[in-house]
Amino acid sequence: MTGNKQSLFKKFADKFNFKDEKSLTDTLKATAFKVKDGVVTDEQMTALLIVSDQYGLNPFTKEIFAYPDKQNGIVPVVSVDGWSRIINQHPDMDGLEFVYDSTWITDVPDAKPCPASIECVIYRKGRTHPVRIKEFLDEVYRPPFQGTKNNQPYSISGPWQSHTKRLLRHKSLIQCSRIAFGFTGIYDQDEADRIIEGQAEVIINPASDPSDNAKRILPKLIKRASENASWQAAIDYAGENFAGIDLNFITQELNKAKAVAEAVLLDAQNETQLPLEQGDSAPHEKTMPPSGATDPKKPNSQHFTKAREALS
Repeated sequence: MTGNKQSLFKKFADKFNFKDEKSLTDTLKATAFKVKDGVVTDEQMTALLIVSDQYGLNPFTKEIFAYPDKQNGIVPVVSVDGWSRIINQHPDMDGLEFVYDSTWITDVPDAKPCPASIECVIYRKGRTHPVRIKEFLDEVYRPPFQGTKNNQPYSISGPWQSHTKRLLRHKSLIQCSRIAFGFTGIYDQDEADRIIEGQAEVIINPASDPSDNAKRILPKLIKRASENASWQAAIDYAGENFAGIDLNFITQELNKAKAVAEAVLLDAQNETQLPLEQGDSAPHEKTMPPSGATDPKKPNSQHFTKAREALS
C-alpha cells in the first residue's frame, strides 16, 4: 500500500478499534459491499473509505456501503440515516420543511395513494432565500421487480409499493440537499439500483431446458393448429399461459411446424396445377368439404375454445 492508503486504513482501524488494517478491510469487504460473487479489490475498498471519511459516515452501521461497478470502481450508497446525518451536521444547516402537493395520485398500479409531488425546502445560514426542490411521483416511481424463476414469471414489491409517500419525500430531501450543500459522488439506494441496472447485461442460458409441462402441451398445440390452420391462435395461447424459456421454446417450435405445414400445402397446390398427361380426361372437379366441415386452408375462429378446454 502507498503511504496515503496506509494512513487512511490505519485511521479507520484506530477509530473503530481494529487490531490492524487487514482485520478492518476483511470485515468491510464482507459487510459494506453488495456483491454476491467476485472479489472486492483494495482499490475499491480505498474508494469507499475515502468517501466515508469525506462525509463522516460509518460503514459499520450501514450509513454508507457500496456496489462494485463494471469499471472496477464503486457506486457509494448512503442510507437515509446517512443522508440525515450529513445534512444535519452541515455547519450552514438552518432548518428544512416539506410542502405536499394538494393533488393526490391514486391510480398508479401497486402504489399507495401519494401526493403528485413533494417539495423540500432547506434554509442555509447567510442566505436570503431557501433552496426549494420539488420531486414528482411520475418521474421517480419504480414498479415492482419482474423476473422469471423455474420458467414462471414472478413479481417482487419494494419500498415504492409499501412506502410510496416516504420514498418520494426521501427523494426530495436528497435532491434538495445536493443543491443546498453541494453533496456529490454519493447516491441513495434507489439511484444505485438504477445505475447498476443500466450496466447490467442480460444473459440467456441456451442450455436451459423447457419444463415438462411445456413439452407435454406442445404436440397438442401443433396438432390442433395444423388441423385448423390456426397457428397464430396457438401462439397467442402460448403467450397467455407460458413465459420465459417455456414461451420461447413453444413459440419457436410452433413457427417451425407452421413453416413445414405451409411448405406441404404449397407442394399439394402445385401438383393440382400440373398440365394434363396424354390420355387424361378432363380436369378433376374441385371437391368441396361437406357442409359444416372445416376447410383446412381456412382458420376456424371457434376452434381454440375447444383447444383451451382440452389443454386445461
